[in-house]
Amino acid sequence: MPELPEVETTRRGIQPHVQGRIVDRVIVRQPRLRWPVPARLKTQLPGQRVGSVQRRAKYLLIGFDTGTLILHLGMSGSLRVVDADTEPGPHDHLDLVFTDDNCLRLRDPRRFGAVLWTNGHPEAHKLLRNLGVEPLSDDFTGEHLYRITRNRRLAVKSLLMDSGVVAGIGNIYANEALFRAGIHPQRASNRISLANYHKLVAAARGILQESIRQGGTTLRDFRDQDGRPGYFALRLNVYGRAGEACPECQRPIRQRTIGQRSSFYCVHCQR
Repeated sequence: MPELPEVETTRRGIQPHVQGRIVDRVIVRQPRLRWPVPARLKTQLPGQRVGSVQRRAKYLLIGFDTGTLILHLGMSGSLRVVDADTEPGPHDHLDLVFTDDNCLRLRDPRRFGAVLWTNGHPEAHKLLRNLGVEPLSDDFTGEHLYRITRNRRLAVKSLLMDSGVVAGIGNIYANEALFRAGIHPQRASNRISLANYHKLVAAARGILQESIRQGGTTLRDFRDQDGRPGYFALRLNVYGRAGEACPECQRPIRQRTIGQRSSFYCVHCQR
């Protein structure tokens, strides 16, 4: 599944090609994604100009004068910019064709993605209104995590992946952030000090920023290529490395399930 850095890189990749462009037509080849694609897009969007391309958690928000297109890439989705006459593939489900003959094309082999529309403020949409703070924003602080966890015994890894607490930190980055901060993923969130929450916030933000920087080298691929930045070549210290040597202490990395997700950690380096 595309994680927050992949979605942010997608946003940066498509923005120069679509912001300010006027929609000429909408082509929907497969309306049955995770939720049905709104039929009204075909009549509502033509003639409208793209005013903004933003991201909230793992959602992409394409703003128009009368509302916002909400996109989610699901498990396997990707966006690319192609010429309007480029032959679509079997998994190319939706095109936004602009008056300059550029086309924003959604590809989604597994069809777990979403294309939705809201006339209101996107933050009020049912999929977004209960999201927590953005992990790259100034609101994501050690004080924030410390304050909301004083009466919560939830494992800290589950806390970090709770989208109502912090929006968009997926499993890969949660594992890596906890390792960098030296915190055991199963530790009760109310047993973590303010100082350690400061470390965790810095680790999570740093790892996400490093991934986004590496993703910058893929921005050219959003034009006439497959539009998929993939998982960046970030050096993974623990994720997916059960049984291998910890890069810090050389002891074997362990794996267990926490909150129904695979967790990887070093019992010596993470307390």
